[in-house]
Amino acid sequence: MPALVHQFDWPDRVVIGTVGPPGSRAFYLQVRDGARNASVGLEKQQSAVLAEKIAEILDALMADEQNRFSVPAATPAELVDNDPLDQPVEEQFRTGLLRLAWDPSTAQVVVEAFAMTEGDDEDAEMLQVRMPVGTARAFVERTRKVVASGRPLCPTCGEPLDDGHVCGAPTS
Repeated sequence: MPALVHQFDWPDRVVIGTVGPPGSRAFYLQVRDGARNASVGLEKQQSAVLAEKIAEILDALMADEQNRFSVPAATPAELVDNDPLDQPVEEQFRTGLLRLAWDPSTAQVVVEAFAMTEGDDEDAEMLQVRMPVGTARAFVERTRKVVASGRPLCPTCGEPLDDGHVCGAPTS
């Protein structure tokens, strides 16, 4: 069991957001419950994969005829969150491993983020967030937008178009 667990069972807010300009953005998973909050650092790719895997869970639940939970196909309007990250952003840890699960007893998606550690450190810090399906759908939508809002990608090589772009494709 991790030495320190930041646990949020029914958070008021759970979002992916960034700090910094495109090309130098730092990604954060931020959770708030009342006055208590936590922010953990993520890579852009971790953020994108987390959103895709949560969407897969929600879509599988919608397609399962045995599923007894109501899962929204789109983000409920009241759960749309386009606000910036809560300030100040104080990183609890940098995420190394992410784990995702579905808890049918509470109808929640469970995200666990473990601190990046050297070797096999079982005393790593951990963030555990449990979010209902509507919140999870909103999380996916926002995360996809945040990830896509970076530098545009070259249609030829897929690398970011910026001053250092060198694939030879025209950039204008």
